[in-house]
Amino acid sequence: MSDGPSSPAPPVLSRPLILLLSIACGITVANVYFPQALSPLIADDLDVTSSSAALVATCAQLGYAAGIFLVVPLGDRLRHRGLVTTLLLITCAGLVLAGAAPSLPVLAVAGALVGLTTVIPQILIPMAAGLTAPQRRGTVTGTLLSGLVGGILLARTVSGTLGQWLGWRAPYLVAAALALLLALVMAAALPRTTPSTGRPYPTLLAASVHLLRTEPLLRRSCQYQALVFAAFSAAWTALALFVTGPEYELGTPAVGVIALVGAAGMCATPVAGRRTDRSGPDAVNLVCMIGAIAAGALLLTGSLGGPAGLVGLGAGMLLLDVAVQSGQVANQARVLALRAEARARLNTAYMTCAFLGGSTGSWLGVRAYTAFGWNGVCALVAVLAGLALLRHALRGRPVRTTASSSAETGAPGNEPSPSRCG
Repeated sequence: MSDGPSSPAPPVLSRPLILLLSIACGITVANVYFPQALSPLIADDLDVTSSSAALVATCAQLGYAAGIFLVVPLGDRLRHRGLVTTLLLITCAGLVLAGAAPSLPVLAVAGALVGLTTVIPQILIPMAAGLTAPQRRGTVTGTLLSGLVGGILLARTVSGTLGQWLGWRAPYLVAAALALLLALVMAAALPRTTPSTGRPYPTLLAASVHLLRTEPLLRRSCQYQALVFAAFSAAWTALALFVTGPEYELGTPAVGVIALVGAAGMCATPVAGRRTDRSGPDAVNLVCMIGAIAAGALLLTGSLGGPAGLVGLGAGMLLLDVAVQSGQVANQARVLALRAEARARLNTAYMTCAFLGGSTGSWLGVRAYTAFGWNGVCALVAVLAGLALLRHALRGRPVRTTASSSAETGAPGNEPSPSRCG
């Protein structure tokens, strides 16, 4: 079935618009991550255990995974300006509900709703890829992802500090105000785009599953990111419990300080994008997987306690952040090069798998910390990254056609065919 008539020549992305899209990615994705720094404060205020409060972050990630699968395909079906603006307004309402939640179940449901609708980055990134020349796709993707990484990491810093000063509800209400402001800006600034398909919504959902079955490079990218992102989420979810626990007895701003150190990793994503354009995604993935394993080993120094332990935690989290986010650049460049007419659906399949891995990692991180302490979390990080490295070592050799070569390297060329080994 044809996706319908081709759209007219798309507008070219200007540098200010790329910067705006990068900022939008950071502001919106922060809604999924800032609860990770608030779990001790939520536990104290709502009179629940820390491990129960940590489930709020897991629910937000599960909601995000559901939103990627259910909402992001609409990026191929609807005009981006109206879709993004509507989602931001719903996100604002969900954040207000979370900030007023009287109990943990209400907060968890509100967090899942926010995760469901705050999937703006996964709509903007494929849109930007479609408005960019193939030879610059990795660079532009890396720029948007640098904003996304900044949002992920700075969210913990801001929420931890605000929560300590004003209570855990304040970060939710501030985020709601930012979502409302961003909705107004996006309504005015986003370019007018033409949907790439007229297929019915149920067909779009089925298409994402079909792409997972028929695109080996998509499956491999999903496996890489699900495993490494699970390691990332396990470490960050357990970190709040560790530094506010008996080993350090610090407040939630300490989590924010470590996240601020890790925010330096956002500078690595444009570099990873340029390296992906030159050397291909596989070379970048290999370095990132090895880096994630090394991060698990470095994080063990956190058990030393005192200043030395905090320095080790900061260095380990920085290395893990760089590895995960740089690998994300490589994986998305590979995925978005597969089929021009189905970029939102490809991104749907990829990011759904990634965030299912992330939410599983958050759950495993709390379980590992409860059962084995911080050393158990570090071992979990290394094992998950090691599994990704093993999958990379066992990858098949791609068929060296012009199309498959383009998908593997991110270089310009014809759109790849599905006939390759994954």
